[in-house]
Amino acid sequence: MKKFTLLFSTFFALLLLVGCTAARNIENSKKLRAGMTKNQVLAIMGRPIEDEAYCKPDVWFYHVETIWADGLDTRDECMPLVFENGKLVGWGNNFYTRYSTRGVRNASEIKAAPETLKTN
Repeated sequence: MKKFTLLFSTFFALLLLVGCTAARNIENSKKLRAGMTKNQVLAIMGRPIEDEAYCKPDVWFYHVETIWADGLDTRDECMPLVFENGKLVGWGNNFYTRYSTRGVRNASEIKAAPETLKTN
């Protein structure tokens, strides 16, 4: 019984920690502005997720939601930030989808502003 209690407590603590990180990333994303350098974004958001297959040098991902309680940072639980020439051009899944699927060569071709994240 002690093993079960310890395992449950550890699992609950991990979920709480992930939830805090997600909330912090959502709150920090409200400070982002197009044109920021990668260093300015790092100062606001901290280090992005770096060890997943979907990570790219000019698209950074930050955990913003827990969909799967598996402890992994899957792409569908993350907010992408898109850079061109070292400058932030947009963020959010709506922006990233338009940016990556329309063959856009320059973010200025996308007329809509980055999505606004809603907190529950």
